[in-house]
Amino acid sequence: MTDWVLRLIDAGGYWGIGFLMVLENVFPPIPSELIMGIGGIRVGQGRMAMEWLLLAGTVGTTVGNYFWYLVGHILGFARLKPLVDRYGRWATLEWKDVEALDRLFGKYGQIVVFVFRFMPAFRTMVSLPAGLFRMGHVRFLLWTAAGALIWNVILAYAGYFLGKAFRNIDAYLGPVTTAFIVAAVIAYLWRLATWRPAAPRS
Repeated sequence: MTDWVLRLIDAGGYWGIGFLMVLENVFPPIPSELIMGIGGIRVGQGRMAMEWLLLAGTVGTTVGNYFWYLVGHILGFARLKPLVDRYGRWATLEWKDVEALDRLFGKYGQIVVFVFRFMPAFRTMVSLPAGLFRMGHVRFLLWTAAGALIWNVILAYAGYFLGKAFRNIDAYLGPVTTAFIVAAVIAYLWRLATWRPAAPRS
């Protein structure tokens, strides 16, 4: 996977970064840490400009998150309960959790979207309830872009300083990325195996 990401970034430049960030948020097997980190490395190597990298990454992130927002907006809150009742086990989710999210978004929707942009497990997931609970389109886009920009700055500059220090860092990216993905899969499987629905009230 890392080789494919590297080739796409090197061939597509900023368009490649933007496309990968959209893809990462719609189908998230590729971590944004990898994409923006490589972009920052390329800046450190003098092959990209930081401002255009951040623009491409932030636009891509916002578009990818807006996809899931629209899915939630079209699905609607009323149609969600049968899906949660049937498939909630796989998301380790119960209807009371959905109701709690509804209350949370009603009070603090924009803050939730902004803060969750910094949480690896929830960066994309938060877009679906934002649409389900009818957060305004403009508010969602603005707060998503703001959070994404800050997160991308952190990732890109981390890659930038690595790229400045290690010109041949590409050789180390594959094992690190593989370890990151394996850890994420193990964390999900552990939560799935240990999750139990709350006992029904008598």
